[in-house]
Amino acid sequence: MVKNYTQSFQNKLKELFEQAVAGRAFEYAVMPVAGIEFSPELYETCATNVCGNYNKCWTCPPAIGSLETQKEKITAFSSAFVFTTKSELDDSFDYEGMMKAKEQHDRLTVEMRERFSHNPVYGAGSCSICETCAYPKPCRFPDRRVSSIEAAGINVTELSRLGGLRYNNGVNTVTYFSMVLFNG
Repeated sequence: MVKNYTQSFQNKLKELFEQAVAGRAFEYAVMPVAGIEFSPELYETCATNVCGNYNKCWTCPPAIGSLETQKEKITAFSSAFVFTTKSELDDSFDYEGMMKAKEQHDRLTVEMRERFSHNPVYGAGSCSICETCAYPKPCRFPDRRVSSIEAAGINVTELSRLGGLRYNNGVNTVTYFSMVLFNG
């Protein structure tokens, strides 16, 4: 009986997520958090500051804590709803197109964060709520911030495989990933 309740709950939650991203997400999947792999190498890459947010943002290292802290936070949940957006680019060097696509993806991610406010949400790159993060001063919107999938040490390529989602969607495209954690 409990198993049926859990399956029913999961189906209702999946339906809610599907309705939330309908027509805006490219692909999505519900997957067990237990299958997510955490990469110390990926987490440590943040310290090289390739993206420019290391020690400058509440959703990036070192502010988010250790890899073990991130792993404990994420694995406290049983499931993840992962969704992607895909955008066409003029060519593989279309940086403006990539940034426009990221803005659209971030808007959907923030909407999911607002809609499922009691569930942790991880997005593509650092939080985009504020133009400039208040770090190291207190976060202006701690209840709205969106953490980074990569900064948590999660390899998005492996995450896509776990969910049966496409990581590479062809020449002159860009695909962004986000996830919502939940129990059920």
